[in-house]
Amino acid sequence: MSNSSLTKIAAWDKKSASHLLSRTLYGYTKDDLEYALSLTLDEYVDNHLLADKPENTTPGFWINDTDSYNNSVRSRELTYWWYNLMLTQKHSLREKMVLFWHNHFVSELSKVGLPQRMYWQNKLFRDYAFGNFKELTKKIAIDPAMLIYLDGRINHKEDPNENFARELLELFTIGIGNYTEQDIVEGAKALTGWRVNGLESYFTESRFDDSTKNFMGQTGNFNYEDIINIIFTKEETSKFICRKLYKEFVYFEPDEAIVSELASILRSSNYELKPVLSRLLKSSLFHNEQIIGAKIKSPVEFIITAAKQFNVKNPDYEDLRRTANDAGQTLFAPPNVAGWEGDKTWITTNTLPERNIFTDNIIEDRVNVLDFARSFPSSENALQFVDDITDLFLSYKISDKRKKFLLDTLLDGAEVYDWSTNNENAEARLQSFFKKLCRLSEYQLC
Repeated sequence: MSNSSLTKIAAWDKKSASHLLSRTLYGYTKDDLEYALSLTLDEYVDNHLLADKPENTTPGFWINDTDSYNNSVRSRELTYWWYNLMLTQKHSLREKMVLFWHNHFVSELSKVGLPQRMYWQNKLFRDYAFGNFKELTKKIAIDPAMLIYLDGRINHKEDPNENFARELLELFTIGIGNYTEQDIVEGAKALTGWRVNGLESYFTESRFDDSTKNFMGQTGNFNYEDIINIIFTKEETSKFICRKLYKEFVYFEPDEAIVSELASILRSSNYELKPVLSRLLKSSLFHNEQIIGAKIKSPVEFIITAAKQFNVKNPDYEDLRRTANDAGQTLFAPPNVAGWEGDKTWITTNTLPERNIFTDNIIEDRVNVLDFARSFPSSENALQFVDDITDLFLSYKISDKRKKFLLDTLLDGAEVYDWSTNNENAEARLQSFFKKLCRLSEYQLC
């Protein structure tokens, strides 16, 4: 990628707003776009996307239960609840960040056991969505779901378990090449003593290794907070997380010069994420032509975006869950501790048809295409209507050949001047038009 700077973009217009919304929200409508443009870029990013808005919703009364009754039902309710939040989030980056953290500090329900524990971990990600990365790391180190998933609960001084210590360094904070095997051994000792009872974690001093540890060049009777503090004194820790943020929100191949700039901002703010995200989302880099439409939607992004773009009312959450699963992304069940790899791995000969079936079903069964089309002022002008729809549904301008293909589908042999939503076969033609639109390779991108 180019070495575009982190200076603010010169123009806050429809093009830049569309790109910003497509990367930060799970889909948006024309009303959402108009609202964003009614504000300044600073107002929209800082007072909406990154605002700490209260949440008073849970998937059910059972989140405080400690039993395993109806785990399969509860896990589905948990997934439905999260999908609902993605669909109704309005103008907030929170849901994108919650999934980012879920794929960073990975836990899997199959090992964690109780959906209740996964809910409380999800709640932790919500509370720290764009908060302090260092504090979130400390919280996750003693989170019950994580203590179970990476065996922290069985880590005690008589038999140190290195699983969490290894992933803390390799995948969660600083990355391979920036620590030694001895750091893992010593880190595991500092992490001893924590156990899980139901939905709570607790510390048992008799299980803690209170010996002197030699960790990353420092010596002392360190506990889990101490070693995390040491990790966060290393410049590479800030680069590691900024590199992941870059890959998630900008481009899958990080520009190391930009990563270093972002990391400097992160360190200067004591690992508060808001200053980094604010600077990034307003930057000329983020809005560079090479970035727009260069990210492959994950299955969850794809299904939620489609449902939101078509203004689907009363969505079938089981259909959303099943489609995302079949397309390769099951919430609360990442493939391994490294999470979903993303990018080109999302699109295969098996998963692409699942995406097409999903949008076909929405268009046939979940939306009145005549009413939807008529919600656009250009609905009776075929040429303008195709322009307006492609502008809203696709992340960048498509070729004239593609546009003609869509227009010909809409007209179905008729002349441009003969088009009307009142035509006898208008509904069938609109359904065909939207199906082919959503099957375009461009629709897989954001």
